[in-house]
Amino acid sequence: MSHKVAAMASPRKGSILQTARAVAWAFLGVRKNSAYQQDLGRLNPLHVIVVALVAALLFVLALVGLVHWVVN
Repeated sequence: MSHKVAAMASPRKGSILQTARAVAWAFLGVRKNSAYQQDLGRLNPLHVIVVALVAALLFVLALVGLVHWVVN
């Protein structure tokens, strides 16, 4: 039992680049289950949420910019 508690208490060590790559794959909707399982154990959920929000904001801004460029 103490082994499980120690494993759960250990900090997750995933870089921002790994988090961004996982979020990008999630946006595309293609991801191997094994890679997904690795990300679950490695990435910090708070970092995933922040990177996903930034990526969504950049995507929306890119679409707005594209529409403005096409309309003009």
